Amino acid sequence: MNDKNENLLAILGPTNTGKTYSAFEKIFTYSSGMMGFPLRLLARENYDKALKKVGVNNIALITGEEKIVPREAKYFFCTVESMPDDFFEFVCVDEIQLASDYERGHIFTQRLLHSRGEQKTIFLGSLTMEEIIRELIPDAKITFKNRFSELNFIGHKKIQNIKPRSAIIAFNLIGLYEIAEQIRGLKGGVALVAGALSPKTRNSQVKLYEDGEVDYIVATDAIGMGLNLDINQVYFSGLEKFDGKYVRPLNDMEIGQIAGRAGRYTKSGYFGT
Repeated sequence: MNDKNENLLAILGPTNTGKTYSAFEKIFTYSSGMMGFPLRLLARENYDKALKKVGVNNIALITGEEKIVPREAKYFFCTVESMPDDFFEFVCVDEIQLASDYERGHIFTQRLLHSRGEQKTIFLGSLTMEEIIRELIPDAKITFKNRFSELNFIGHKKIQNIKPRSAIIAFNLIGLYEIAEQIRGLKGGVALVAGALSPKTRNSQVKLYEDGEVDYIVATDAIGMGLNLDINQVYFSGLEKFDGKYVRPLNDMEIGQIAGRAGRYTKSGYFGT
């Protein structure tokens, strides 16, 4: 067996393990770096955090919708599809388990096989990737992280019984708007988060929830890809999704990813239907 390469690292674990946070901190210990995210929303969120840390001239954002690249930018925050082929000391790809996705898997697989930092390469993902990584990149060192808090199943609830600081997950835009209307009628304000919304609209909706102006958020399953919000409870409106080819049941990994958005850091989370 090959000796493990300390500079080629896979960090695997469920949500709320601090994987992305630790990689974000590590990028700035190198003179240049790039992080690839599965969602525009996530690339933007980390870009905004980086602006506050090292200033506007040092940071670039590249997604399918936005391109902000100052001349002297050293740290790039991108969607995985938009990662440039330039040389960086540090390269990180988040949610690498999307290598198995029907529509986008080829991009994540290509990154897994070929994207490398000159000094450090990190892949972040779920535990389902362990055997695949051992087979495809046998010299990679694999480390595991445990969730900081408990995640508990609380069964079925009617919308009127859902408590504040909850997210309800819809799997299409019609369901999203129908559920939002029900919550508005019963509870008042609600924020909407979906990949189909413009970045400006999505960011303003997230801010409504983060600032406490509304206590409920209705989101598509995009929320499972690492959007960090102060959510106590996550509810599934259904357990099937259209994956670009056909309607199918959610798999265990997808349920875990989405449910895992409940509870942040050491605060326990709850999920149900």
